[in-house]
Amino acid sequence: MHLEMKKIYKSFDAVKAVQDVSLAVGDSEIHGLLGENGAGKSTLMNVLGGILRQDSGSILIDGEDHSHLTPIRASHLGIRFIHQELNLVNDLQVYENLFLHNELLHGGVLLNKREMIKRSRKILHTMKLDINPQDYVRDLDTSRKQLVEIARALLFECRLIIMDEPTTALTNEEIENLFEIMRGLKDHGISCIYISHKMPEIFAICDRYTVLRDGKFVATGNIADIDEQQATEMLVGRSLVHEVVEKSNTVQEDTVVLEVEDLGCNDHFRNVNFSLKKGEILAITGLFGDGRGELSECLFGARKVSSGTIRLKGKEIQSAPILKVIKSGVSMVPRNRKERSILKDLSIKDNLSMAYFTSKKKGFCISDREERRRFEENRRITNIKAADPDHPITSLSGGNQQKVVFSRWFGLDSEVYILDNPTQGIDVGAKFEIYQLITRLAEDGKSVIVFSSEYPEIHRIADRCLVMYKGEVNKEFSRDEINEIDIMYYATGSNKKVS
Repeated sequence: MHLEMKKIYKSFDAVKAVQDVSLAVGDSEIHGLLGENGAGKSTLMNVLGGILRQDSGSILIDGEDHSHLTPIRASHLGIRFIHQELNLVNDLQVYENLFLHNELLHGGVLLNKREMIKRSRKILHTMKLDINPQDYVRDLDTSRKQLVEIARALLFECRLIIMDEPTTALTNEEIENLFEIMRGLKDHGISCIYISHKMPEIFAICDRYTVLRDGKFVATGNIADIDEQQATEMLVGRSLVHEVVEKSNTVQEDTVVLEVEDLGCNDHFRNVNFSLKKGEILAITGLFGDGRGELSECLFGARKVSSGTIRLKGKEIQSAPILKVIKSGVSMVPRNRKERSILKDLSIKDNLSMAYFTSKKKGFCISDREERRRFEENRRITNIKAADPDHPITSLSGGNQQKVVFSRWFGLDSEVYILDNPTQGIDVGAKFEIYQLITRLAEDGKSVIVFSSEYPEIHRIADRCLVMYKGEVNKEFSRDEINEIDIMYYATGSNKKVS
């Protein structure tokens, strides 16, 4: 498929989401669409997918005008969209999700379950996935759901696949498997538009690129003609050479805030021991399946521990319910904000105030004036970019949604902040702002635990780093000892392998 989008404009009330943007994608091409959150990438792709109607501009497919697309027309043209937001029904089986709205029938009346299961098993096998088509989606973890979403796009004949941040929840092995599939699609004449904030991925898989910034076209060209530094500077519109987070020594060595002793949780992790000091940023890292996610939930009271103790300022909290943990002085920004943090049907200001309503609000009435004051105060601190706090949370970009989630917990003035993948799915500029917020917490005497698998993130902000392997702490590094090679060595358990 040869695609040309010419001079596309799209506004939402006073917000100009896309202004005079053009995009060209050739046959058998993997085209990287780059831009920070709020740059207009998703809006442009929603126009191409027929979900939104552009205010002006034209769309040409193989030379023919298709400027008035609908989702059905886009599908008939062979355009498949893998959205950043998972569009699966948890209470349906995998094969039912794959064929949703495209069900196979016997005689035009009865569902042909056998054939749908057969075809589902075939596409999952092609993707090297050991997922049972008859499993319920609710029983899959987030990375498997993401792969089911991708399988749905590949199941039916397509000519152009739009992938919006498809690797956010995937392991390195799953990402490489996805890249193999994309290369195979390319060999069969299928084009891809690939949206990602992860520069190594863009440079590993894409042939060409287009950069958007603030809803406007910035540049396009061959990936081979630029490097990661140039691409990043085009995204943010400035040089990042000297833009670093200044990490001062904020650790108060004599004051232990949190102690974890011999903590275990069924088959997820065991014998975890560490302490957290006042003003310290502790990173906990590893690889997929190492138990980090479950550990973060146990520290917050969202999952029961099977052994060991957690003490906050000397008081045991390992058996306390979440509300009591919060009131004791622990806050948490969970991973995967789409499923675990934001309430999609509520406004920006209501999302921001949820933790306050739950743990500190007295009385039954909510003051709109107070909510707006809380929003404006947090907007100043976290630089939330929002036109109106009464707009739905889904109207914001991913980075701004994450700032709202951060603000939700900052207002509680907790002693300990647990941050699980705090920069997941956000762009370079927003990441820098999040790092500044984290270091500011430490400067204010707060203690922070950051669960992350991104080495640059750990290197920027951590005072100390624990590396987990198969449910155990395999190594501890001081700030001066942190380096990527050693972290990977212990995360893969290389020190435990028999020579």
